[in-house]
Amino acid sequence: MLRLLPLLLLLAACAAPAPPPPPPQPLPYPVAARERLLRLALEEWREWGCRVTGEIGEPAAGPCLPAYPARESDPESFPRVLAYWRSVPDAGDAIPRNRALYAGALRGEASPLWAEPYWSAAFISWLIGAAGVDSVEFAPSASHSRYLDHLDAVFAAYPTLAAFVPRDPAAYAPRTGDLLCRDRSRNALPYWGLRASERGQFRPMHCDVVVATAPGVVEAVGGNVEDAVTLVRVPADAAGRVLPNPRPALVIMENRLGRLPPWNQENRS
Repeated sequence: MLRLLPLLLLLAACAAPAPPPPPPQPLPYPVAARERLLRLALEEWREWGCRVTGEIGEPAAGPCLPAYPARESDPESFPRVLAYWRSVPDAGDAIPRNRALYAGALRGEASPLWAEPYWSAAFISWLIGAAGVDSVEFAPSASHSRYLDHLDAVFAAYPTLAAFVPRDPAAYAPRTGDLLCRDRSRNALPYWGLRASERGQFRPMHCDVVVATAPGVVEAVGGNVEDAVTLVRVPADAAGRVLPNPRPALVIMENRLGRLPPWNQENRS
């Protein structure tokens, strides 16, 4: 038996799963990346027709010329949503399925174009990639939970270098460029820290990009909201923290693009 012990130990070591490798070290980005992200988000919102949902009032994001409010099912919207899906590596059959629906729409057939799969995560992935952020800092995905897992892992490995930092919505007031994220599952997580125990598993979520803040309101742009790119007005308290609408936000990913050395202009004299 003693002779077999080293062999048994070797076999046990081989059977144990290897720990995942740490993510590559992230790099800092100039403030231009965050500014471009915000500009692209607002440009997409305007191109879709300036749709607004949430509290009644004039958007703090600025005026928008009246336009026909586009929807995902409009044939004219096909290239817009196609561009979002082209930005993620896990699009699956989303593109070929909807190419067929688009062909039918061109023949005059009623078509649920881009109705599924949901494209909100592809929209966020397209925005951040088009702003010039590499996949090391933000891994694009068709699932919000998967790219959030990547952001969480990068922060855990490089807390002083990560481009995005998870923040508790109950304690942190979002700023422009942040990702405001909610858990859309029936059994919603009560707080973000619990996500670590299920990292890598799919969870239905939704994130929007914060584009403006004003007294009592946070404004964020998201995709696949009311079948379009829409500006969502979320009520906030006196300190600027988002209020439940109708359920509380799960996590806010603070955007540190342009806020880390050597690009931290906010700390320069």
